[in-house]
Amino acid sequence: MSGCRLHDAAALLAALVAPFLVAFALVPFRTDLSATNAALVLVVAVVAVATVGTRAAGAVAALSAAVWFDFFLTEPYQRFAITDREDAGTAVLLLVVGMVVSQSAVRARRLQSTVTSDAAHMTSLLGTARLAEDGRSPEAVVAYVRRELVGLLGLRGCRFEYGTLMGGPPRLEHDGGVWLRRPDRVTDYADWPQGETELRVVGGGHYYGRFLLDPLPGPLPPEADRLVAVALAAQAGSALDSAGLSHQV
Repeated sequence: MSGCRLHDAAALLAALVAPFLVAFALVPFRTDLSATNAALVLVVAVVAVATVGTRAAGAVAALSAAVWFDFFLTEPYQRFAITDREDAGTAVLLLVVGMVVSQSAVRARRLQSTVTSDAAHMTSLLGTARLAEDGRSPEAVVAYVRRELVGLLGLRGCRFEYGTLMGGPPRLEHDGGVWLRRPDRVTDYADWPQGETELRVVGGGHYYGRFLLDPLPGPLPPEADRLVAVALAAQAGSALDSAGLSHQV
C-alpha cells in the first residue's frame, strides 16, 4: 500500500476513534458540562482530524462525534436515544457544524499545500534559469535539473543520457502524462511503470538526450509536479542548445 493510501486509511481510523475517545473522556464530567459545551469539545476533535485527513475523514469524524455525543453525553446514557428536545437539537447542530468546519479545515489545508508547492516549483525553475544566465556550463544545468527532478517527483534516482535512444521505456510527455507507445497500442499509466521512465531533452528543435527517471513504486506525482519536470527538462535543453553542443535529431 502506498504512503498516500496509508495516510488516508489512518485518517479514517482517527475519524472513527478520536471522537469516541473524547466523548468517553467527558463521561465523568457530563453532569457538570452543558450539552453545548460538550458538543464544542467534540467539534475541536473533528477539526483536529480534518486538518490532517481528507474530506471523507472529516465527514466521518463529524458523524462519529454526533453518534458518541448521543451515546455518552445525553440521557438516557449508554443508549442511542435522546429524550430531551434541546439535546436532540444540539446533536443535529453538532453534526452540521462538524461537517461544515471539517470541510473548511480540509480546504484550507489543501490551499496552503498548493501555495507551498507553487513556491517550490517557482524556486526550481528560477534556479535553473539563474544558472543559465550566469553562464554556467550546460553540464552544471543538467546536474542541477537532475537533482531537482529527484526531489520534485520523489524519485529513487535519476541519470542523464546524452544523445541516445536505446530501448523504448515509458515516457513522461509534454502534457504531463506517462505513456508507452508501441506500434500496436499506447499504454497510459496512472502509477509509475516498472523500470526507468524517460524524460526527453530538446532545445532549439534538436534532441540532446534524456533524463532516465528511477521512481519508487506507487502512483504518479500530481500533474502540476510532472508539468514542472517537463519545464525543467526544457530549460536543460535550452542550456545545451545555447552552448552549441552537437546534437542528434
